[in-house]
Amino acid sequence: MSEFSKIDIKFLAGVGPKRAEILKKEIGVATYEDLLYYFPYKYIDRSKIFKINEIDGNFPYIQIEGEIISYEEVGTGRAKRLSATFSDGTGTIELVWFKGAKYIKDSYRLGTKYTVFGKPTQYGSKISIAHPEIDKVEPITERKHTLQGYYSTTEEMKKKFINSKVISKLVESIFRSLKVPIFETISVDVAKECNLVNINDALRNIHFPKSNDDLQRASFRLKFEELFYIQLNILRYMKLRERSLNGFKFKRIGDNVNDFYKYSLPFELTNAQKRVIKEIRYDMGSGKQMNRLLQGDVGSGKTLVAIMSMLIAADNDFQACIMAPTEILATQHYENIKRLLSKLNINIALLTGSTKKSERDTIDKGLKDGSINFIVGTHALIEDNVVFKNLGLVIIDEQHRFGVVQRSKLWKKNNQPPHILVMTATPIPRTLAMTLYGDLDVSIIDELPPGRKPISTILRFDSGADKMYSGIRKQIEAGRQVYIVYPLIKESEKSDLKNLEEGYNYVKNLFKEYEVCMVHGKMKSSEKEEEMQKFASGKAKIMVATTVIEVGVDVPNASVMVIENAERFGLAQLHQLRGRVGRGAEQSYCILKTSHKLSENSRKRLDIMCKTNDGFEIAEADLKLRGPGDMEGTQQSGMAFNLKIANITRDAQILQLARDCASRVLERDPDLSQPEHLILKLRLDKLFKRIVNFGLVG
Repeated sequence: MSEFSKIDIKFLAGVGPKRAEILKKEIGVATYEDLLYYFPYKYIDRSKIFKINEIDGNFPYIQIEGEIISYEEVGTGRAKRLSATFSDGTGTIELVWFKGAKYIKDSYRLGTKYTVFGKPTQYGSKISIAHPEIDKVEPITERKHTLQGYYSTTEEMKKKFINSKVISKLVESIFRSLKVPIFETISVDVAKECNLVNINDALRNIHFPKSNDDLQRASFRLKFEELFYIQLNILRYMKLRERSLNGFKFKRIGDNVNDFYKYSLPFELTNAQKRVIKEIRYDMGSGKQMNRLLQGDVGSGKTLVAIMSMLIAADNDFQACIMAPTEILATQHYENIKRLLSKLNINIALLTGSTKKSERDTIDKGLKDGSINFIVGTHALIEDNVVFKNLGLVIIDEQHRFGVVQRSKLWKKNNQPPHILVMTATPIPRTLAMTLYGDLDVSIIDELPPGRKPISTILRFDSGADKMYSGIRKQIEAGRQVYIVYPLIKESEKSDLKNLEEGYNYVKNLFKEYEVCMVHGKMKSSEKEEEMQKFASGKAKIMVATTVIEVGVDVPNASVMVIENAERFGLAQLHQLRGRVGRGAEQSYCILKTSHKLSENSRKRLDIMCKTNDGFEIAEADLKLRGPGDMEGTQQSGMAFNLKIANITRDAQILQLARDCASRVLERDPDLSQPEHLILKLRLDKLFKRIVNFGLVG
């Protein structure tokens, strides 16, 4: 395959410099290899020939054989179109083109036998096909493929007459130019062990399958290979880290942990929290460097697990830090930790972008001499002037909000890499975790603390607003507080802010007897902090806000979350917002407010939210609805792959098979140094050559 990756697509017959530029810009196809790996997105069976008298407008696609018996140009100006009457002897059908009339008339002659393929549409008694595919009728013996692949094309490509059929012909042209078989891309032992067809057959049959069986075998081979190399890349760095990196050995469980457990624990730990603390304690005492991902829904008690992990570090004379993505979240962590550790002799500091210089100097000194045990902060923690005496544990909250380069800087804060604990409240489906965080050990808190009631989620249409507001009034009269959240999306920022302002004024007018505060991301930090403080203190009963509160405000007294225009939010975001309530012992409510006009996808999302509170179930549904590349909360800087054919939701079994196989290969040959694995090493280097080696970064 290597020579194909070097041949510019412009040299392929039928391409040339102009088309090459479009292919590169629109679909990233720059070489022969790129085109061979640009796979059809669907296949249509072209084996059946229909008679015109047996079809109607409900057929998805049809194929008919006959002759064009007349042409007619209809309409004027922009509505002008070319209409042809096509007959097969059993009836007639209209073929329609909205442009290229001269080309069509010159290309397709009256009285010549053609095969026509397309989607029929019925208007009254007339059936027509717009922009059909037309070919000369081939003798049965010469018909090559019954399953025809269809390729994705963009509007720009269509304007330049590069449609699916053109791409298919270009792929055919590459295969015709082959003098020798395509070089194999996977080792013999892997191909044999997993019963894979060779790459030559796989590529030919994915583009031009002669049967469904051929297509399935080709598809399996290519999906497996794609997932296998991702897993091989992840696992080889994981094994390298295990072999070559020693971690600080935290042997002691001392007074800090024991006193906190006895005197300061706010409630009994759940079994899930106990299990996770045990896993972390084992890692940090093993002599190997810990790299662990801690997943748990909002309110599941991750902060307590983090505190106990930090106390283990302190008992072993090491410092610990928590890095959070926003000042609000960092401040919240700092306040919570300080409150919970008030009975212990632990010195905690907060470092953010708005920390005053005099405070920074004191913090810098305390970190250097070790008098500060724990520090909570934002990106400010990774600045070069922040130097620790003995950093042993790094906790990163909401991992996906930090670039991999930023995270790697925390490693340089000690002469030996600290233990890493990554926390996320965005539940990540198992298949995605295996692919995104496959080099981390995973711990899951899948229980809520005792006394928490499941949040009741209700869908309300705009027409039911009066009923909703009277329910809100009852909650406030009972001493509760309410969030009302509006979307703020970059593309429609101005009108969104206007809606927020109007909503704020309307709510203020409706609830004149109560204080209402407002928060959005465009406010100055000091203004935002002041408004949030009004709500946190209980002075303001209603907070009107944008998603700036998705992470940040922890008010156990808030029992109602109203999400305006809920159809404009993704599932992960809706779930995160819902997690802002339900933090106290009272019953809490999340109201999803929308207009009656909902797309099918929006309806599905909102139904899922009303049906379940389980973050993992929601994340799986989100993955199915939107696909991995678009998963909110998981798209991260430095993601080292771009799936061309595999789908990590639908192909979970192939993913597991690929991971198991990659693991067995590395057990036999950790460095891929055996002659039979040279092919794997070369392919890995080629696929991941542009990716900085952050395999050793948590």
